[in-house]
Amino acid sequence: MGWGLVLPALGLALAGWAVPRLLARLFPEGVRPLLWLALTSALAMQALSMALFLGLYLLQGVPFSELVRPGHGSLLLHLARLGAASALIWGPLLVLSVAGLPRRWRRASW
Repeated sequence: MGWGLVLPALGLALAGWAVPRLLARLFPEGVRPLLWLALTSALAMQALSMALFLGLYLLQGVPFSELVRPGHGSLLLHLARLGAASALIWGPLLVLSVAGLPRRWRRASW
């Protein structure tokens, strides 16, 4: 089986659920902070996805010097595209995780 694809996808899916839950501890309750939390979580997941893909390249034996040969900007753009494409995996779970947070509110109400 393609564990080289399944494990990273499961990791991204789990992170898509966990990142908003962890960041919610830092944000106050309320609708506006919830929107900022969703944006912050999406940006964090994009960065996490980019780091994951860079790590996968390095684990496959691609030297870092080969990755940056076309330029640092080109590498960042490539990783950003991969991270955006991986939003198909982590995006729905991130949305569901954020949508479930108001149930845990103690002071604010939806």
